[in-house]
Amino acid sequence: MSEAKAVAKLTGVIIAAHGRHYLAEADGAKLQCVTRGKKTNVAVGDIVHLTRTSNDQAVIDRIEERETLLYRSDQYKSKLLAANLTQLFIVVATEPGFADDLISRSLVAADAAGIEARIILNKTDVTASLERARERLLPYSSMGYPVDEVSARAAPEHAVATLAPLLAGQSSILIGQSGMGKSSLINLLVPDADIAVREISAALDTGKHTTTFTRLYSLPALGERSSIIDSPGFQEFGLYHLSEGMLERAFREFQPYLGGCKFYNCRHLIEPQCAILQAVADGKIAKMRHTLYGQLLHESAQTLY
Repeated sequence: MSEAKAVAKLTGVIIAAHGRHYLAEADGAKLQCVTRGKKTNVAVGDIVHLTRTSNDQAVIDRIEERETLLYRSDQYKSKLLAANLTQLFIVVATEPGFADDLISRSLVAADAAGIEARIILNKTDVTASLERARERLLPYSSMGYPVDEVSARAAPEHAVATLAPLLAGQSSILIGQSGMGKSSLINLLVPDADIAVREISAALDTGKHTTTFTRLYSLPALGERSSIIDSPGFQEFGLYHLSEGMLERAFREFQPYLGGCKFYNCRHLIEPQCAILQAVADGKIAKMRHTLYGQLLHESAQTLY
């Protein structure tokens, strides 16, 4: 009996999540998982301890301590995106137009979570819109966020050659609005992605199309611990969970000026002799970013959960 119990205990990684349905990969098998009770605090990328209950099912007993956690939140609830990430790629394109607000919020979320962030500019073959897109990304590259240019459709080999070295040995997530070409990039980087998605969809029994759940793909060809997570396209990135102190530190361009204000509890909004406001006035901090900071500060004060 004790031997059977020992065999039933496994350690795995969560590779897909849809609502309260999870799929874990453990010992080469994919297992449909549920949590004990009503817990829903499991994220793709979590390392979990499981009790196997049948050939393809298990119960999640415990989540190992996470190195990082990326999530978004609104006034009422939070949504876990992925755990144990080392880097985040924000995919934008020359067309359709991308939202600066989503880019900025994603970068703040990454910095707050201690995750490296990069921007991928896709569809560079649409030359009519290329220069304008580059111009719009300049404020981010000047803050030190790398921008990599690719065209998944027109130059697939170049896209793989550009991105594969960046993914090696990393746990990465691709996020972005719908229509930016995220799926095309995933299909290039994970040749069997379509098959995997169908398998995961069937295992989760979602009965829905591929883009409604977050899923993790291992990249064994790029070395151990290499993986990429694809998330559903979304238009908003709420950061209601970030406190005032977390926010000022998550704007990396604020850092040289923190501690330089006249008042120790300065909120960097309207206070006199504020080092951050002076940097905005001097053009050292983009006005757009300071406006977002004020907006996020307001949001964090509205939190109800």
